[in-house]
Amino acid sequence: MGIPHALDHIVYAAPDLPAAGAAFARLAGVEPAVGGSHPGWGTHNLLVGLGHGAYLELVGPDPSQIPPAGPRPFRIDGLSAPGAVTWAVRRDGLDAHARRARGAGYDPGRVLAMSRYRPDGALVGWTLTDPLGAHPSGAVPFLIDWGRTPHPTASGLPEVRLAGMRVQAPDPDAVAGPLDAVGAGVRADPGPAGLVVALDTPNGRVELTPPP
Repeated sequence: MGIPHALDHIVYAAPDLPAAGAAFARLAGVEPAVGGSHPGWGTHNLLVGLGHGAYLELVGPDPSQIPPAGPRPFRIDGLSAPGAVTWAVRRDGLDAHARRARGAGYDPGRVLAMSRYRPDGALVGWTLTDPLGAHPSGAVPFLIDWGRTPHPTASGLPEVRLAGMRVQAPDPDAVAGPLDAVGAGVRADPGPAGLVVALDTPNGRVELTPPP
């Protein structure tokens, strides 16, 4: 296990976000902070700092929104239990990075502009490569650029410590090229699609795994 260079955040998706947040608090001894809703995606999130300038995003369906016409990102609609499904790396100037990845043979998806309101009313904006266009294994990170918006870890998140993460895919060879194309700096191990994440918490070392 290691910590990838330029890791921005790890996505822990759940079919029921409040239940997943409560379960995480019991497991780790840290209560996740409310993030906000993602308009149009039909999702909302909770956040926990990981150190290393990164964070854990717990994300699930938002019952306050009209369900989206298409699928929610991060495999949420098909989940029966929560799990570590994918990750994001931070890049400046996503259009150039997306073109570079396409030139290397992997299309990371279109670049989207997103925003949400924090609980204190501040508007947070960012751009990212569409997670729905990313490799279906979840092993290949999507790309994110926070622009001039302060990074979520600058808002005083409750924190655990990332001890390491392992990227997994049923066919590691199939994701080797895409991982190189986005400059992920890691290789996938064989295993269920998603991530294995080791955290040092007030309750000791805990591990998050891919969804069943």
